[in-house]
Amino acid sequence: MKKILLFAFAAMMAVGASAQELANFSRNAQQIVSPEIKGDSVTFRLSANYATVVNLYGNWMANYTDVVPLTKGNDGVWEVTIAAPEPEIYTYNFIVDGVSVNDPRNYMVQRDGTRYLNMLLVPGERSANYNETLAHRGTVSYRWYDSNILGINRRVTVYTPYGYENSKQKYPVLYLLHGAGGDEEAWSSMGRTAQIMDNLIEQGKAVPMIVVMPNGNPGQQAAGTMGLPVKNYDYRAPENANIYVRSLVEELVPFIEKEYRAIPKKASRAIAGLSMGGGHTFAATTLYPDKFDYICPLSAGTRESDTLDQQLQGIKKAGYKLYWIGCGTADFAYPNNQVLDKALTRNGMPHTFYESTGGHEWKNWRLYLNTFAPLLFK
Repeated sequence: MKKILLFAFAAMMAVGASAQELANFSRNAQQIVSPEIKGDSVTFRLSANYATVVNLYGNWMANYTDVVPLTKGNDGVWEVTIAAPEPEIYTYNFIVDGVSVNDPRNYMVQRDGTRYLNMLLVPGERSANYNETLAHRGTVSYRWYDSNILGINRRVTVYTPYGYENSKQKYPVLYLLHGAGGDEEAWSSMGRTAQIMDNLIEQGKAVPMIVVMPNGNPGQQAAGTMGLPVKNYDYRAPENANIYVRSLVEELVPFIEKEYRAIPKKASRAIAGLSMGGGHTFAATTLYPDKFDYICPLSAGTRESDTLDQQLQGIKKAGYKLYWIGCGTADFAYPNNQVLDKALTRNGMPHTFYESTGGHEWKNWRLYLNTFAPLLFK
């Protein structure tokens, strides 16, 4: 009997402690909101009674060394209100006594390589399609496939539009490639691919399509966060030339067209990529000019060479429906995009050179996807 009473008492104490912990958490949650957007301002708050100095850093600031100091209140909550930046998605963090920390009150985060960064989504016309506020949403899933060319099993992210699971319809496919430092989650995390496509499709601006987001690092099986071994290649060896692009076109494209209701035609394939992925886009379409009708290199461009015109003539001869270049005028890759623009022009190849402000950054790449996706497969 004593044992039963002791067990019951211990259980009550555990429930009581748990309830108290939840109550404390609830009170804290009610007291602190961060970030809080009201009209044209945004307020950031951090409960850190132990801290002596708290600063805010955001990637909207003019220089990466710029910070804004927070002021400590009597309740130990640090706070600052600033003018809201232009509508877009931004990242930010606090610097507490010299140590970078995330905002514990903000559940919205994105992963950039090995860093998890808080998101600040400022509403407005430009960022309208980055929201989740829809009745109908597509599905983002992960699939594994074997690559004999790379000699490893690999993971790929696939977006299927709303209604895919409940129909027999076949869809065109956009292959969307990330840049250096990214992986198969970059476009879905930082690029807001699913949200952009869901919004464009629901608005009738884009054709429902499958979007395939592979890992462009040939030695990686999947994102580094999975802790899987990485295979090393000697990229100077002739047999490894364009090894990733060969795997992409010769293995991943057939895998997608076998496993998904994808239309297996050139007219139903598009390829786009940012930075390194833009280079992969250029290589894939020059090496395999009969595979993609829609070509969109972003913030990449090319350099003048003795073979450039010959490569572009191969695409021209095979035919294409859209060649769309996007780059920011402050991007370090802008001169290379000018080279590609001029080369396409002198080879008599119709194309669009979409120039935006800003540099080599996700706010441009989200804008580009939002802009060229409605042009695909029409």
